[in-house]
Amino acid sequence: MAFSLPASSDAGEDRYQPLAEINVTPMVDVMLVLLVIFMVTAPLLTVGVPLDLPKTQAAAIADPKPPVILSLNRAGEVFIGDERIDPGDLVARLSGLAAEDPTRIVYVRGDQTISYAQLMEALGVVNRAGFAKVSLVAEAVGSK
Repeated sequence: MAFSLPASSDAGEDRYQPLAEINVTPMVDVMLVLLVIFMVTAPLLTVGVPLDLPKTQAAAIADPKPPVILSLNRAGEVFIGDERIDPGDLVARLSGLAAEDPTRIVYVRGDQTISYAQLMEALGVVNRAGFAKVSLVAEAVGSK
């Protein structure tokens, strides 16, 4: 093994030169090793622990029912879902749905041309039917 000594004998300034280049090879090597480790271990983290669970007689959790969608178009027609409802039958239909599950959410959709009074009347009908969770649906700006 050979190496060269500096030509000048003074212990001075020319002996140590600053290194102006950064060697990124070790960093790339470490990052590739970490990438391989994460690629191998990530699928193993999603596997559950095999268990023999105890039996129970508790009732199964019921899936939540879909929300009730009440729509008001510009002609004044009322819809539950896609079905047109006569205004006189609206209270009875909503009361029947509330009797099945009063915790269901009611989404009220109204055309932008309907009056505030029509919207408030629809909200009153929903409230009288027995629903407590009511949401108004609007379209986000720029979505058309």
